[in-house]
Amino acid sequence: MPKVLISDKLSPAAVDIFRRRGIDVDLKPGLSPPDLRAIIAPYDGLAVRSATKVTRELLDAATNLKVVGRAGIGVDNVDIRSATTRGVVVMNTPHGNTITTAEHAIAMMFALARQIPEASASTKAGKWEKNRFMGVELTGKTLGLIGCGNIGSIVADRAIGLKMRVLAYDPFLNEKRALDLGVEKAELDDLLARADIITLHTPLTDATRNILSRESLAKTARGVRIINCARGGLVDEQALAEAIQSGHVAGAALDVFDTEPAEQSPLFALENVVCTPHLGAATAEAQENVALQIAEQMSDFLLTGAVANAINMPSVSAEDAPRLKPYMELCRLLGAFAGQLTQAREGVIRRVLIEYEGLAAALNTRPLSAAALAGLMTPVMEGVNMVNAPVAARDHGIDVAETVHDRPSEYQTLVRVTVETDRLARSVAGTLFAGSRPRIVEIKGIKVEADFAPHMLYVTNQDKPGFIGRFGATLAGAGINIATFHLGRASQGGDAICLVSVDEEVPEDVLSMVRTLPLVVQATSLAF
Repeated sequence: MPKVLISDKLSPAAVDIFRRRGIDVDLKPGLSPPDLRAIIAPYDGLAVRSATKVTRELLDAATNLKVVGRAGIGVDNVDIRSATTRGVVVMNTPHGNTITTAEHAIAMMFALARQIPEASASTKAGKWEKNRFMGVELTGKTLGLIGCGNIGSIVADRAIGLKMRVLAYDPFLNEKRALDLGVEKAELDDLLARADIITLHTPLTDATRNILSRESLAKTARGVRIINCARGGLVDEQALAEAIQSGHVAGAALDVFDTEPAEQSPLFALENVVCTPHLGAATAEAQENVALQIAEQMSDFLLTGAVANAINMPSVSAEDAPRLKPYMELCRLLGAFAGQLTQAREGVIRRVLIEYEGLAAALNTRPLSAAALAGLMTPVMEGVNMVNAPVAARDHGIDVAETVHDRPSEYQTLVRVTVETDRLARSVAGTLFAGSRPRIVEIKGIKVEADFAPHMLYVTNQDKPGFIGRFGATLAGAGINIATFHLGRASQGGDAICLVSVDEEVPEDVLSMVRTLPLVVQATSLAF
């Protein structure tokens, strides 16, 4: 039974989901980092919000961990690189709190435009400063969106409902999507110059850190208002404070800060600045939604292999997981076959080409390719799996290409893995027999039909009389029983291959004897 640890406060309904799905779950919020490291080893899954820091040290201690689930959209508290290297899936819930966060941005925009927090404080203090608080209308104003993804697009919809004009800067926003949303796609400098209000809805990355820098703020229109309900670090807080003090920026509303909890900031002492303590997702509905969603996603992954909203690997829906499972196993075995055949003396692997034909060509091939790479990288990397195999391939300088063929195939489904080194290219192809059993059908362009077996011996030889007898006698003399025997040749008297499954691993001394037999070109022991 899979085990999951919930280390932050999560809805009791999430605990019920885990238990109802047959998963052993422990709820232990508030553990110190040392205490968490001390107990994490036996758990298959770790469910967190923002309080738990999933560091490299924690992942080193989590020897059985397979998945980290973040109940929320931000994964700043998870070391994605270390998790990926260790083959741990990291998933979040990008849609569970989108409406809540978008609504908070709109609320902050209203509060800033009408100076509501200051007016409320003044009135509660017994003052009646009606003439002091002169706001601005939102109708007819130009709103600039930096980031137009899930949350940004909802903000755009609400702003258009308020009769605002909306500009959007987002490198991933195409013209059709912009037209559908009713926004004008703009470059960043154009947006900065034209917007009356700028609101940020982008993740924090190396490319977006301080996207509203001192230089960027100088490019904005005088009197602009800035809203950030996305991530601390997107705005240079000191530069923003100085721009407000100079009068260039009319005000700002921030829900997120460079350092959180934010106990001090150059913005706190300024008028026309609205600050909230990271409340973007703080509604009862959002908290419940993300908790339930992450519990379902983690359960699906641990029980069926389905991958939803993963940060570091291709998604596999719960519906697709059972259908893809035999194909992923076929791809893993083909990758392992090709990887074991490619010896160090044949040069460094430079390129891998994975081809799909027939039924396989109609599938979600990204997880299939990841499975093939996992099989390929196993001989050179301990603990490799579908999560870290693409990273391992990249780190080893291997170019990976994927081709889907829309052409008739000799088989109902066919997958071919080709490995190219400095000196040669070698391919192996396979199919699914009876829809579920992986089978080899081609090696180096030579037709061979063979099932995979735990222990196999691959031999290339010259197609001349006498080889089979001497080969069989050598194995028999060493007490090795042949389970199946498959032959193939390119042409009569030319290159031939022999693929046999045996009952046990072939010892190195026996393998050396086979290599010295007349007509033998190469002999390799394979394990699956």
